Amino acid sequence: MTPAHAGLREESYRANLALVEAGLVMGTFGNVSVADRAAGVLCIKPSGVPYDRLSPDDMVTVSIDTGEVVDGELRPSSDTPTHVELYRAFPCGGIAHTHSAYATAFAQGRRSIPCMGTTHADYFRGDVPATRPLTERETGDDYERNTGLVIVETFRALGLSAEEVPAVLVANHGPFAWGPDGRSAVENAAVLEYLARVEHVRLTVGPEAPRPDQFLIDRHYWRKHGSGSYYGQPAEDSGQ
Repeated sequence: MTPAHAGLREESYRANLALVEAGLVMGTFGNVSVADRAAGVLCIKPSGVPYDRLSPDDMVTVSIDTGEVVDGELRPSSDTPTHVELYRAFPCGGIAHTHSAYATAFAQGRRSIPCMGTTHADYFRGDVPATRPLTERETGDDYERNTGLVIVETFRALGLSAEEVPAVLVANHGPFAWGPDGRSAVENAAVLEYLARVEHVRLTVGPEAPRPDQFLIDRHYWRKHGSGSYYGQPAEDSGQ
């Protein structure tokens, strides 16, 4: 194991534990991967291993180019081909997949989560889409790869930016979220679950509520993202 891969394994291990700490995991469901773009690899949780038995050495390193295992003694997550396709198509450094209850309910209902307010807009500049269901052919030998491809297809068909809407609901399956690194991917997955819970309540208390204007959504999104963001504290000089 090279030092670079050792560091990537540690980062991926900690991101997977963060998924548990965020309350997004039941059993062995879910996984987080972290990518090293310069090395052309991702590191992901091994398939079916309980989170409380994980160690950094268990994490599996996979080539983004070929999808083949580079380092690791265990079989990588069965969702690895989905992660590979997302890294190939989207400019992200971490991907989190969960089966969190409310977001999964929207995925199984094949319903997007609409952007109905500023809480949503702080993280996602618009609706979090649901994909179309996969065909019988697509659920064959390349099922997990085709899951990634249908996510990419959805974003291209809707003209969505994967950076501005860093999450998706795979029809009849569950949510995927991503970000610049593993920590941010887990954060986006946690926010997505919260928003799904809020939308579930909103459908009860205000089912006919009109959508907010796009200018309000944009205001809240851009105050936290991009070069003109002003939310939070400025980065401090590392020398102070």
